[in-house]
Amino acid sequence: MIGAMSGGNETFYQPKNFILIGIPGLEVAHFWISILMVAMYVLTILGNCAILAIIMPKETFHKPMYLFLSMMAMIDLVASATTTPKILCIFWFNDKEIDFSACLLQLFLIHAFSMMESTVLLAMAFDRYVAICHPLRYTSILTNAIIAKIGVLAIIRGSFLMAPAPFLIRRLSYCQNNVIYHTYCEHMAVVKIACTDTTINQVYGLTVALLVIAVDIVCIAVSYCAIFRMVFRLSSREARRKALGTCGLHICVILISYIPALFSFFTHRFGHNIPLYVHITLANLYILIPPMCNPMIYGARTKEIRRRVVVIFRQQG
Repeated sequence: MIGAMSGGNETFYQPKNFILIGIPGLEVAHFWISILMVAMYVLTILGNCAILAIIMPKETFHKPMYLFLSMMAMIDLVASATTTPKILCIFWFNDKEIDFSACLLQLFLIHAFSMMESTVLLAMAFDRYVAICHPLRYTSILTNAIIAKIGVLAIIRGSFLMAPAPFLIRRLSYCQNNVIYHTYCEHMAVVKIACTDTTINQVYGLTVALLVIAVDIVCIAVSYCAIFRMVFRLSSREARRKALGTCGLHICVILISYIPALFSFFTHRFGHNIPLYVHITLANLYILIPPMCNPMIYGARTKEIRRRVVVIFRQQG
């Protein structure tokens, strides 16, 4: 189970695998929780695949808002596939072991794709800002080349900021403790079970969170302050209603994405009195609810997507 490595005068113990407990305190309910997870995962796959199937083939949908939505759909599909199948194996087959390297890879992918999604949410806020505050310059600012660069930037940003995490975790010793009280390999959950000094890991995690979540939330808030100031200057009530409606979709997605992430971040560091099963349950909802809800919110409230869905069903019928 544990491999010993000597470094200098110290012996570092690195586990060959970790044991994922699942949701501590709710083991008897794992099967029933898994049924809900399967339903959410199926909806995630169907919803996001439908978004991609509607947007990608049709050139009429190759507009900034829809291209950003397709980026988010791809991110959500990969992020869900990174965690949900392993969680179901834990709940159904009691398959709790995960290889050390596989755990680090899962950890990297979970957090990297979360950062990519945050970057896309920021880009969507910028899209709404340009559309409402500078409508005459919209097509000249948000060209296909710029959108492609934003997509590449999202990948580079997430990958670059999370790249140090696996290497920082490899330097830790675990003193023959390889039990993770979680359903997946989350950065702080892995760091917490180490028996050596984890100050560097904790500082790194806090710095990355500030560079991504804090910066993106501030930029999104600034964008929407400018948007609302412009919207309430409009003389037409119908124009105000339409502008607020399109912004409302994005705000719903932002709240669904950031509130669970912030809760998980703060409880890891300050929520010592919060029951562990509450924390782990909400951490699972964080990886399940946004990917499931994003296509529902945009699909149900975006007229063009609704029309395309109706056309597809009529053709199939």
